[in-house]
Amino acid sequence: MDAAEFRRRGKEMVDHVADYLEKIEERPVYPDVEPGYLRSLIPTEAPVEPDSYEDIMKDVERVIMPGITHWHSPNFFAYFPAASSYPAMLADMLCSAIGCIGFSWAASPACTELETVMLDWLGKMLQLPECFLAGTHGHGGGVIQGTASEATLVSLLAARCKAIRRVQLLDPKKSEAEILSKLVAYTSEQAHSSVERAALIGAVMMKKVPTDSLYAVRGEMLKKILEEDKAAGLIPFYFCATLGTTPSCAFDHIHWQIPLGRRFRSLKMWFVFRMYGLQGLQAHIRKQVGLAKEFESLVRADKRFEICAPVVMGLVCFRLKGTNELNQSLLKKITKSREIHLVPCQLSGSFVLRLAICSRSTEFRHIQQAWQHITQLAFELLQEHHH
Repeated sequence: MDAAEFRRRGKEMVDHVADYLEKIEERPVYPDVEPGYLRSLIPTEAPVEPDSYEDIMKDVERVIMPGITHWHSPNFFAYFPAASSYPAMLADMLCSAIGCIGFSWAASPACTELETVMLDWLGKMLQLPECFLAGTHGHGGGVIQGTASEATLVSLLAARCKAIRRVQLLDPKKSEAEILSKLVAYTSEQAHSSVERAALIGAVMMKKVPTDSLYAVRGEMLKKILEEDKAAGLIPFYFCATLGTTPSCAFDHIHWQIPLGRRFRSLKMWFVFRMYGLQGLQAHIRKQVGLAKEFESLVRADKRFEICAPVVMGLVCFRLKGTNELNQSLLKKITKSREIHLVPCQLSGSFVLRLAICSRSTEFRHIQQAWQHITQLAFELLQEHHH
């Protein structure tokens, strides 16, 4: 493909992407395929002679789209909001074109420097204390990790390194292995499994701190465990607080935590922060939180249902009053009909449905449609149970 063809195809692709996102609501949000569906649809080996671009684009619709869960559909309420906006996509194109790997300052100075400044912008938006920012002194500051799992692991390894140095300063005779065997990390029993995995990879012990009735870790509970462990000769060194747990979006009661080669991802932040402005971003978050509150009030108005955790952000945890089996049957019906997509969680031994406001394009009508759909299926289910 030469520059001239790239110009033509690039313009087509932008139209293709815009059409996809504008009409995404018309596609079933959840795919109707069995595991292994894709293998039989394409050749068993890469082509020897080049394929035509037209054929590739036809195959996107034939092979790829039937197996896509459409995260940006306004009927997608399953996991959590996924970052996507037109400015971010444009910046992604530029990021791919520059194609640098910023593993050192010299490898691409702008890549390193913009990331530092963008994370300061983000830190200020979150009103983090000064010591979290790089500023011009470079004492604080952050880097973008690929995933939350990586961020957790990196912070755990940094804390482990600091803890070992601290103990060795006081007691130079102690070997690293000896200190490692006594280190303890802590996290909420509601924390994501990736936090536990970080401790496994970091080869340190991790203890789960019990949560209160609202599924949050409280200071006094952590303090009690820390004192017991110190008395037993262990070395507490790391607490991974959870600000918005995966099951119920609970916030632990503590003030703040922040989570070698890299892509030029800070370009996306730069474009998005500038095109939306702080006010635009705040309005977007408030809109999504507001939609969750609307859904909560619809659930509360129906005596057959209950709300299972405080609605603080864009997530509503709810269930039919009754057994776990009843709620599992309801979720099966919802998944099978493929009009909306939800995933469950366990809270205090109950099987709970989660409705998360995920898509940038979700409006109140989608919330109403989702609730109508859920109550219709619940009605059918309760009829079946009575007969």
